[in-house]
Amino acid sequence: MTSYLVLFLAGFAGSFHCVGMCGGFACALGRHPYGPGATVARHLLYNSGRLTSYCFLGALAGALGQVICTSGDLAVTPPLDGSINLGQRILAIVAGLLMIVIALQFFGLLKGLHRATAGLGGNLFAATLRKVLLAPGSAAPLAFGVFNGFLPCPLVYAFLAQATSTAGALSGFLTMAAFGLGTFPAMLMMGGIGGALGPLARRRGVWLAGSFILLLGLMTLGRGVLPVSVLHGDHLI
Repeated sequence: MTSYLVLFLAGFAGSFHCVGMCGGFACALGRHPYGPGATVARHLLYNSGRLTSYCFLGALAGALGQVICTSGDLAVTPPLDGSINLGQRILAIVAGLLMIVIALQFFGLLKGLHRATAGLGGNLFAATLRKVLLAPGSAAPLAFGVFNGFLPCPLVYAFLAQATSTAGALSGFLTMAAFGLGTFPAMLMMGGIGGALGPLARRRGVWLAGSFILLLGLMTLGRGVLPVSVLHGDHLI
């Protein structure tokens, strides 16, 4: 439970990055002509669509991690002392290193890599989102959010790496659910009050998100390299 709380808080901190990257989409939804209640419902549908995509990707990533950990020579049965097998350790090391690299991007380092990961396929998805936004009907905000959830984003990549390292579809699903729910408050606020969050608040939020991702990356890396006597079972994420 503690690990999911940390993931929720990391998602909340990262939501300031979401405001900078995807806040324009929330603002584009605007206010509903039928009043505040309809506006809230519109933005809840949009954010529920994002969450649905994150959970789907998390389950997929966790299942992939499980396949990796149970295939070939990596499928070594863990001993009774609670340690993890070779496949899980390798996966944790790779995921932890990836999260650390992404955290460094949030701190303004590795800018070339940041542009490559953030822009990969972004134009195609953005064009699709614009078409969905103009579609009539109450299902449009939900579909808009689903497509938005698949936009290339370093923040999502970081948590998908964490989901993969859990080596389970359900745990991967819950990892991305905790992260996605953490992004709800800022995105709902962005949809309701537009650009009230200034650039200074967003920059501080990005640094806070980077700090959380760095912490999670180090903890995940530690799960792969530290001996069982240090890990003490499930004390690390």
